[in-house]
Amino acid sequence: MPTVFINGRFIDDPSAATISAFDAGLQHAVGLFETFLGGVSASGETWALELDAHLDRLAESARTLGLSSELRAPALADAVLETIKRSNLPRARIRLTITGGDLSLLSRAGTTDPRDPTVLIAAQPATVYPAPMFERGAALVVADARANPLNPFEGHKTLNYWWRLRELQMAAAKGAGEALILNVSNHLVGGCVSNIFLVSGNTLRTPIARGEENSVGGKSALPSPVLPGVTRGWAIDRAEQLGLTVARQMLAPAEVLEADEVFLTNSSWGVLPIVKFESSAIGDGVPGKFAARLRGLWLDQFPA
Repeated sequence: MPTVFINGRFIDDPSAATISAFDAGLQHAVGLFETFLGGVSASGETWALELDAHLDRLAESARTLGLSSELRAPALADAVLETIKRSNLPRARIRLTITGGDLSLLSRAGTTDPRDPTVLIAAQPATVYPAPMFERGAALVVADARANPLNPFEGHKTLNYWWRLRELQMAAAKGAGEALILNVSNHLVGGCVSNIFLVSGNTLRTPIARGEENSVGGKSALPSPVLPGVTRGWAIDRAEQLGLTVARQMLAPAEVLEADEVFLTNSSWGVLPIVKFESSAIGDGVPGKFAARLRGLWLDQFPA
C-alpha cells in the first residue's frame, strides 16, 4: 500500500499527509527531489535501485543551490528503506522531496540552511509500462521550450518541473513518448524526464552533463544544463564494460537521425529505444541491439 514519510513520521493513509500552506516548496518551488525504483522482494528483502547515487546527487545539488549543506545521506537512506518496507510493495516508485520548509528565504539573514526543512518520502506502486513501448520503440519530437545554460538551476532536479511536464503532455498529444529539449544554442539537452544517447558504430554518444564541462576535451565555453542522470551514469558504466567507446559531446539535432540507434534513460523505465524522430525513422525504424542489451541488463537488477 502507498506509504508516506513526512519530517520523521510515517503516515499509512496518504490522504492524511499534509504540509504547511506556507512551505517554501509550495509557495516558491524551493526544493529538490529524486525518484527511483524500490520494493520488497519475495524473500522480504527491502531494496532501492542506485539509492546512494540518488542521495549523493541530492546532497550535492542542495549544497550548490544553497538549500542545505547538512543533508545526512545515511539517515535519509534509512528513512527511504523503512518507507519501502512499510509499503510492502514488490515494485514501488519512490519520491524523495526536500523543500525549504515553513520559512521565508528572505528571513534567514546570512544562513544557507533552513531550520526546519520539509522531508517527504512517498512509496507507491511503480508505473507499469506496456511491453510494446520497448519492443517497438517510441517516437521523439522537439520541445518548444529551450534550456538556458546560464541559469544556475538548470542541470539540477528542482521542483520547477512544470514546463517539462507541459512539454511531455504536448508530445503525448502528438503520439510521441518524449520531447527532446534543446538548449539556446540548439544543441541536445535530453528528454523532458530523461537523458539521451546516440549509438554510432562502436561509440555511444551523449550530451555533456553538468559537472563534466572541464573533463571532456578541454574547458567548455558554457556550463551545461544537462542533468547528470543516475541511470545515465549506469548506462555509461555498462557501455564501457561492454567495450563501447563513450563520448560526451555537444550534439546537434541532425545527428539524431544520423545515428544507428537512439535510446533514452531514466530511473523509472530504465532504457527506452527511440525509433522515430519527428516524422523520420531512426536507423531501420526498429529498436537497436545495444538498447535491447542494456535494457536486459537493467531488468536483471530487479529482485526475483
